[in-house]
Amino acid sequence: MSLYSAGVEYGIHCLLFLVGDGGESREASVRDLAELQGVPQDYLAKIFTKLAKAKLVAATEGVRGGFKLARPADEISILDIVNAIDGQKLIFDCREIRGRCALFEGSPPAWALDGHCSVHAAMMTAQKRMEEALAQQTILDLARKVGRKSPAEFPAQVGKWINDRREKKSAAQTSDDQAIPVTEISD
Repeated sequence: MSLYSAGVEYGIHCLLFLVGDGGESREASVRDLAELQGVPQDYLAKIFTKLAKAKLVAATEGVRGGFKLARPADEISILDIVNAIDGQKLIFDCREIRGRCALFEGSPPAWALDGHCSVHAAMMTAQKRMEEALAQQTILDLARKVGRKSPAEFPAQVGKWINDRREKKSAAQTSDDQAIPVTEISD
């Protein structure tokens, strides 16, 4: 079982596509991002609601509207995204079994319960290190790694794909607006 939901993976990948070539934010709709990556649109819409509530993305208005990064990509950590989508999760839930040893015959000695549980302490150290690692990486860091790995033309292809989709929406809306003469619109 994984610690974080599939939504975290979807959200991080989507935010990567909102980072343009130079690290600036680009706009895209949830529908386009879902189609681009082959993920469920309804689920992705819920994820973007959480990302917007956490002020990691901002909605853009108009026919070509969608979402863009609400802050510079180098100011959005992976931990910010994880917490926005899944909330803060503990990797360990201590059940304090250290006092239940059968040898204690129902009454644990003071030394068994003295201080913090060493198992719990080890797990909390691991949690802290994991969160520190996620906090140190930004969405821009990941976008640059993907950029180094992908063919040089890939970022431009992504930008073109998203822009073409936005242009088609704009053109469709314009033709819809022209289809009904203003004089025929009634209250």
